Amino acid sequence: MTDSGGRVADATGNWVDLRAPAAFRPYLRLARLDRPIGSWLLLMPCWWSVGLTGLAMDRSPSGWHIVLFLIGAFAMRGAGCTWNDLVDRDLDGKVERTRSRPIPSGQVTAKQAAAFMVAQALVGLAVLLQFNRFTILTGLASLLVVAIYPFMKRITYWPQIFLGLAFSWGALMGWPAAFGRLDWAPIVLYAGSICWVIAYDTIYAHQDREDDMMIGIKSTALLFGANTKRALAIFYSAAVLLIGIACLMAGAGWITLAGLALFAGHLAWQVKRIDIDDPALCLMLFRSNREAGLILFAALLIDAAL
Repeated sequence: MTDSGGRVADATGNWVDLRAPAAFRPYLRLARLDRPIGSWLLLMPCWWSVGLTGLAMDRSPSGWHIVLFLIGAFAMRGAGCTWNDLVDRDLDGKVERTRSRPIPSGQVTAKQAAAFMVAQALVGLAVLLQFNRFTILTGLASLLVVAIYPFMKRITYWPQIFLGLAFSWGALMGWPAAFGRLDWAPIVLYAGSICWVIAYDTIYAHQDREDDMMIGIKSTALLFGANTKRALAIFYSAAVLLIGIACLMAGAGWITLAGLALFAGHLAWQVKRIDIDDPALCLMLFRSNREAGLILFAALLIDAAL
């Protein structure tokens, strides 16, 4: 099937809608290249882990690793989203915000989407094979979590935990890419990143709260409800504490700690600002986590370099 020019309801006015050839648009939308924020959020734990290696080695981390993780994050997020859309194609057709996605709207068939998912996964595999054996095996282990995540919203009010396990996996990748092993610093970073993901995806899930209740999808947004601010404060505080401990384990100096303070301030601003009944605000705050993550990464790089 070819794209009729239809746009995805929650991603209009982007470069895919305006500039991409019509035949490519459904596939670019499957890969979420019309809204790359998820790829950036997947990338942040990878880059943080690379930043920790710079602290531990007292020098700038590998620029090549930074580039590889950038490519890999975009490829694997695209593959993961395509898998999610395949699993959720019937549910997506019942939700106002997602019914215009390529599969439920008929822009591509399930077979075409599956083939595209394999192609993206092969790009990710090509990137993964550039690393050492330990890192390759660590990366392959993430596929189990990625595979089961789309099903979790059907059985638990905590699907955000499983998203956190998947989206934070990069915290376990950057360190062994440099050292060929895992130590406590990246493991603690992983735990902190999971807390961060649970919080920001709770914000995101408030956009679909009413539709989710109608069709039986579970989320922490529904679980926390009016207590969302308190829950966000708890998870964001845990994220800052654990990430801070990981940085200190790797040898962080005052520049990293200053960056961590700015990161914490950004998260506190989100908690103060959020209105769970304002979907547009929830989306804006969710997206702002890219800037929060980049602040921390920049501090790690500067600290390692100096």
